[in-house]
Amino acid sequence: MKTLSLSCFISILVFANLKAQIDSIYDPESQLSTLGITLPEVPQPVANYVGDIQVGHLLFLAGHGPLLEDGTYITGKLGQDLTIEQGYQAARITGLGQLAKIKASLGNLNRVKQIVQIRGMVNAAPTFTDHSLVTNGISDLMVEVFGERGKHVRTSVGMGSLPNNIAIEIDLIVEVFSEDEKAIK
Repeated sequence: MKTLSLSCFISILVFANLKAQIDSIYDPESQLSTLGITLPEVPQPVANYVGDIQVGHLLFLAGHGPLLEDGTYITGKLGQDLTIEQGYQAARITGLGQLAKIKASLGNLNRVKQIVQIRGMVNAAPTFTDHSLVTNGISDLMVEVFGERGKHVRTSVGMGSLPNNIAIEIDLIVEVFSEDEKAIK
């Protein structure tokens, strides 16, 4: 019994040490620079709602579409007007806007503890069935920026239409470190 207790104790110490090492190198702000990513201006809500709201340790982000630097959106239906690759890029651009929104809300992306959920709504032709390949654009971005903490649960569905014919709309739920959990770099 003592051998089992000792091995459990050692396992716990090893895991705690590994977790501390991972946390000590967790720096999404630096990762953006490493990836050569510059975040866009924070998109503003276009109707009577807020872009994000924090409840406890969860930050809820409203749906956002693929807003380009010139102020226009990527529009069209997947499987009719847009290819999977164009949809993937639209989802990635949408993700950049959501990252800008997270940073504006929290002040620093290092406060993100976990990307919890992503819901991708793809403007799709009735015969289009590769919604998940499109939504991978934001999923891949979150893992590039946050590493393991960027992995999330996800829903990716096709819609008959979206506001202003945008190609995709994505909302997120993010878990946030409390001030006493992690020092902000």
